[in-house]
Amino acid sequence: MSAAAHLRRQRERCAPPHYQRGIALLVAVLLVALGTIVAAAVAYESAMTARRGTATYAFDQAVLIGEGAEALAAYGLRQIAQSNSKEIYAGQGWDKPLGPLEVVPGVMLEASLEDLQGRFNINNLVTNYDAPDQVSVAAFTHLLELVGLETKWTGYVVDWIDKNDQPSIPEGAEDSVYMGQTLPYRPPNRYITSISELLALPGFGRERYLKLAPYITALPHGTKLNLCTASPVVLDAYLDHEEFTPDPEGLAKNRTNAGACFPKLSDYSVAFKDATQWTGAAPPAAASSGQQAPVPPAQTGQTKGVQGAVGVTSSYFGLTSLVTIGSTEFNLYSLLYQDGQLRMVRPVQRSFTPEPRIYAPVAPVNGQ
Repeated sequence: MSAAAHLRRQRERCAPPHYQRGIALLVAVLLVALGTIVAAAVAYESAMTARRGTATYAFDQAVLIGEGAEALAAYGLRQIAQSNSKEIYAGQGWDKPLGPLEVVPGVMLEASLEDLQGRFNINNLVTNYDAPDQVSVAAFTHLLELVGLETKWTGYVVDWIDKNDQPSIPEGAEDSVYMGQTLPYRPPNRYITSISELLALPGFGRERYLKLAPYITALPHGTKLNLCTASPVVLDAYLDHEEFTPDPEGLAKNRTNAGACFPKLSDYSVAFKDATQWTGAAPPAAASSGQQAPVPPAQTGQTKGVQGAVGVTSSYFGLTSLVTIGSTEFNLYSLLYQDGQLRMVRPVQRSFTPEPRIYAPVAPVNGQ
């Protein structure tokens, strides 16, 4: 082998493999990519931290403004109670919406107040977790008819609340029905804290709930209906005829012109008395639906009558607050309770969903 050939072979033996060419460039590209990923992650976490801090600050600010709206509502209700402690009716000023009001630059507040005792209290259906209240049962049955629902749901709601395990007659549901559902469960056998509990009734459904929800509430048992703020449907629920639902505009006009509570308790009591003087036959609301006739109060030992079912004042109010900060909206729903004697107003429940008109504490009502 010549010297030239030997030298050429030595060079080929010492040369790097062909596949190792460009590895330095590849390593550099990977390092740049890794650095880019780390930088992007750091920037993202920094941005999210700043955003969370801003959101937390805005949330705290909105809650404080919502609590300020509660204080304004409490002040207004106390002023009204001092001027007229015997009646709560639309036109006294508490029913007027507030705002939009610029609290501080860039922060807007809107608020509205509703008298929750202008709705039918479904917890009045059962007395002391035990026996159905026949006056309320008849009224709720009629209310279901007025909104276009089946009257069988009265028995379902009564059985949902009462503590016994015997289904109501002719229609009701206890453990045997609920344990047969796809996901078995039991009725709570206690007073309702949210009318959304009606969605747990087998077959009740969202459509029925939306029809009934605007007219009912869940307040402590024994809370009276306020005639001055009740809707025409709820007013007619206690009567054996439809007096207010055919002309709701007329009711609103009469309330505006009266400048006081309308209908008056004395006038409504006459119609209510006629509707509850049953003689063993079912009143029209129950007879037309095939329901069992409610037992007259005199036969059950209940002398509640109109004085125990309706009144002209209120203690429970639902406050809806909308706080707008920039492009962000925040809702606070508050349940306010006004003491009938001290006239003090305090929030007893808050929610970030539209449930204050629905939720209510189960507690005795002082003096009611």
